[in-house]
Amino acid sequence: MTANAPAYILALDLGTTGNRAILFDAQGAIVSQAYKELSQYYPQPGWLEHDPREIWQDTLWAMQTTLQKAGVPASEVAAIGISVQRETCL
Repeated sequence: MTANAPAYILALDLGTTGNRAILFDAQGAIVSQAYKELSQYYPQPGWLEHDPREIWQDTLWAMQTTLQKAGVPASEVAAIGISVQRETCL
């Protein structure tokens, strides 16, 4: 990377039980991370539902918190990777 190139990768792991953001540096080391548990709704036996607004709000919170904890501006993020469970994909 050049001296002015963004130097971080932000990974999002959106799972059945919660959402996590992890910030990696150019060497692949974890710089910062945040996690927020996701509410589970069981409208009937065998069904599990999530609130899509909560998924988005928790994901946004995790990204912002991870960057704030590291003191890294969003402009320094070169790429974002995402991993989702089928039930948390909007």
